Amino acid sequence: MDTLQFKTPPRWMIWKRRRHIVTILMCLGFANIYILRVNISIGIVAMNSPYNVTLSNGTVVERQDFNWDTKMQGLVLSSFFYGYLCTQLPGGWLGARFGGRTIFGVGVLVTALLTIFTPLAAFTSVYALVAVRVIEGFFEGGTFPCTQAIYAQWAPPQERSRVIGFTFMGSALGTVLGLQMSGLIGDVLGWASIFYITGAAGLVWSAVWFLVVKNCPDDDPHISVEELTYIKNSLGNSHHDLNKPEKITHPWGKIVTSLPLWAVTIANFSIVWGHYTTLTLLPMFMKDVFHYQLAKAGFITSVPYVVMGITMQFSGSIGDWLANKNIMSTTMVRKVLVCGPCLVQAACLSLVGHLTSIQSVLICLMLDLGMESFTLTAAFVNCLELAPQHASIVYGLSNTFVTIAGCLTPLISGFIVTDHSEDQWQIVFYIAAGVVLAGALFYGTFGYGEKLPWVTAEEKMEADGNVKTNKNSYNNKSYVEEAIS
Repeated sequence: MDTLQFKTPPRWMIWKRRRHIVTILMCLGFANIYILRVNISIGIVAMNSPYNVTLSNGTVVERQDFNWDTKMQGLVLSSFFYGYLCTQLPGGWLGARFGGRTIFGVGVLVTALLTIFTPLAAFTSVYALVAVRVIEGFFEGGTFPCTQAIYAQWAPPQERSRVIGFTFMGSALGTVLGLQMSGLIGDVLGWASIFYITGAAGLVWSAVWFLVVKNCPDDDPHISVEELTYIKNSLGNSHHDLNKPEKITHPWGKIVTSLPLWAVTIANFSIVWGHYTTLTLLPMFMKDVFHYQLAKAGFITSVPYVVMGITMQFSGSIGDWLANKNIMSTTMVRKVLVCGPCLVQAACLSLVGHLTSIQSVLICLMLDLGMESFTLTAAFVNCLELAPQHASIVYGLSNTFVTIAGCLTPLISGFIVTDHSEDQWQIVFYIAAGVVLAGALFYGTFGYGEKLPWVTAEEKMEADGNVKTNKNSYNNKSYVEEAIS
């Protein structure tokens, strides 16, 4: 029988590299997630700002739709995370059980739909708005944990840091677009249009996602035999277990008592605390301290996230290169890429409240968020390294704890910043810097970058009776691998 010969598709035929398509759509999915998350940061400034209205007789009067104090605004900004907190662990379990594609798509779809009803809820009452935001957080909460199931199925181990870095670029892209578009839309069309337009964009992405993406490579009718073989061989024995999620038993005792897993959880908590301090509060800080109005505040506060998006392009590649070239152990790579940038971030956050020019603040925040791309990528991929079969559950459990940071930062800031003074904002940034520093120290002490011993023992037991893959499959050359660029 003649052996079939398969040809590697040219670089420009992106639709024939199915894992790259999944990666690109996940990047755009993260962009939509962050657009739907940050629109309220600009929207709430516009909702509580006075504006001029010209009456039919030519008289110009000043109106203001809402007049919420800082504590009420803090409640609105943090309400999303109350729902978000509840679905971290269920999202990870559902992703492992039913497939990450389904949970990820539904999360964005429902959040986008509810976003369109945000203005109606706000005019009904502030508590109706809080309720809508809680429900949005509930559905969006499972999106991050369930992506571990997608990566575990679609991303070969030697590509994971790069793939995760590329998809995480979507969070920076979404933040930039969300802040800039929200400021512009709010100025031109009114604050309600911010939610109508961003919600509609999320619905369009959801339709494309469900049409194109499948839960695993085996279910994709358009994947080539070469690429499917490459992915399967690269995943090794884990592939058999990942395709039978109903047979995976999660060792909860070992998971919750694992110090390396707690190390990555504490690191993620500190990173997210610093992240949400800038993400949710920066527009208010720019308005209070530098007196920037809506459109300009949206543009200025988005600039550091442009830098984050750029550094995301190579943050994952650097981690892969250091590990694959055996320049450092994987554990040391993760510690360097988490702890080093965190120290720089802590210094930047400490300085922000003392700087007197907008240019120096922007430079400081660009450095802060540029460093954050390294910490986010390294910490996120660490869950896959420690326990691939249980990655969705592990990340869900970790992110349940981490999401508390998103709940607390706006509330604490609302109680600290009562008269909108520069001194009060300095306290907010000091707290963020201290939390980031503490997380770096904990991860530097207890972090780990290899499969945990009990995970390796599990895989050896479960591999008995399975068809063994080539031990050299990690370096499989039957499919020409090219970086996403």
